Amino acid sequence: MGATYFLGRFILTPLARLVYRPHIEGRSRVPKNGPVIFASNHLSFLDSIAIPVVAPRPVHFLAKASYFEGSGLSGWASREFFTAIGAVPVQRGAGQAALDALDQQRVLLEQGSAVALYPEGTRSLDGRLYKGRTGVAFLALQTGAPVVPVGLIGTDKVMPVGAKLPSLRHRVTVKFGDPLDLSHHGPADSGKARRLATDDIMSAIHALSGQVLANAYNEVPAHTPIERIRQVLPHERR
Repeated sequence: MGATYFLGRFILTPLARLVYRPHIEGRSRVPKNGPVIFASNHLSFLDSIAIPVVAPRPVHFLAKASYFEGSGLSGWASREFFTAIGAVPVQRGAGQAALDALDQQRVLLEQGSAVALYPEGTRSLDGRLYKGRTGVAFLALQTGAPVVPVGLIGTDKVMPVGAKLPSLRHRVTVKFGDPLDLSHHGPADSGKARRLATDDIMSAIHALSGQVLANAYNEVPAHTPIERIRQVLPHERR
């Protein structure tokens, strides 16, 4: 984390708290040192700003590499903004891209950093809480990092999907749960351990957010026949 991040945190945190008056619960539960994974529900683009703004320690999260690759003044502004809120560029996608993203997060955790992840994979467009993918559990079991569940409430009202600017009429609530030690489920290379650990994480998030459960995966629309077949066949969602 460089000067841009700390300057951005110094400016954005008090500004966001002044404007949006976020209601924060359980902040003292977050470990102050060592690796930690924030596992949150995902309702809005604003989620990736809300968590770093209210967390008691610096937080990394992954953002599309395209946010860092623009040219001109707008490209510079985009790079500076996402760097200021702790974003790490990553190529989004399945297959090798997804594995590379997990590897980037593992390196951050091994350095003792905090990372924020969304087990659902993508934003919920209907407000329900979808089934968790196993990537977060894999990282937790692989690195031994505790998982702090996070329940975000109201971010979809402040900045709905498709909105250009956030609304000033609504208030955001951020709830931090007790850290989860998932090691009792087994090693990271066990599919059963990853699934059970993921279910524990999602149960904790649900207790904080109070969302209706979708009991399904939040799948990104398939664009090719191979992707459509893959979504239908049983496979592990990472």
